[in-house]
Amino acid sequence: MALPPDHLYPFGNNYLEMRGLRMHYLDEGPRDAPPVLMLHGNPTWSFYYRNLVRALCGEFRCIVPDHIGCGLSDKPGDDAYDYRLKSRIEDIDTLINHLDLQQALTLVVHDWGGMIGFAWATAHPDRVAKTVVLNTAAFPLPADKKMPPALSLVRDSSFGAFLVKRFNAFSAIAARVAFKKPVSREVRKAYTLPYDSPENRIATLRFVQDIPLSENDPGFNILTNTAERLHLLQDKPCMIAWGEKDFVFDAPFLNKWLEYFPDAEVHRFPDCGHYILEDGGPELIDTIVNFIGIREDSNHGHASGKYVEQGRIQ
Repeated sequence: MALPPDHLYPFGNNYLEMRGLRMHYLDEGPRDAPPVLMLHGNPTWSFYYRNLVRALCGEFRCIVPDHIGCGLSDKPGDDAYDYRLKSRIEDIDTLINHLDLQQALTLVVHDWGGMIGFAWATAHPDRVAKTVVLNTAAFPLPADKKMPPALSLVRDSSFGAFLVKRFNAFSAIAARVAFKKPVSREVRKAYTLPYDSPENRIATLRFVQDIPLSENDPGFNILTNTAERLHLLQDKPCMIAWGEKDFVFDAPFLNKWLEYFPDAEVHRFPDCGHYILEDGGPELIDTIVNFIGIREDSNHGHASGKYVEQGRIQ
């Protein structure tokens, strides 16, 4: 597949073989620096975190995997990978162990990254220093939230699956509705680059089909167990940045997070949507950087928040 231009995605590419498949990941910054693990969701990829990586990598080790089937990772058929939450968590554990991180990490999660990342984190609370929550969940659907019809169509019907595989409906639509602020055509295109054929769209479909809604779904026990163990992370500093125009992860989800982490540092963005790192721009990047702990007077990275991506329309 074609890569985004260097001015948008100026990183080295790393690969780890697992299960006979290659997982792509970014590993930017000093190897002995405090690690920051960033986990994307569906239908994004490591490109989503590019600006945060650029802002942090002077003083932190930024690790950003592409989940199997996403980004620059392999996109196998169902015969080679099961595309289940359990396997996603195992993949992240394999990567973390491979990197042999010696310091507790800061976990940054968005969308599916929340379920994957917090499932790992609640099993290894001593290896987590801080958490950053961006429009995501790590618990079952709140009682006052209904499954959005568009997701139900994809999850539960052959017609929805056809639209995703044949016409790239999920990624293409997300590249339109997930932003609430103007972005360049170049950035929109970069989000859909990995999903340029029906075969390469399998993960965007399987992620939706794997959403655990009831005890009959394969990942539901993992999700409930994670929720029951979130208290193990309550003593870790937590920041929540929330785009209030997200049509999926809306107020009921934010309220639930606040039940689990009542002492969290919360930043609400009334004019931002699901792709909050895009909509929030340099202001949000700077807020996350300050929370994670980079020195404000640092000469490395972009700690001042003055960095503006060339592909972003202000």
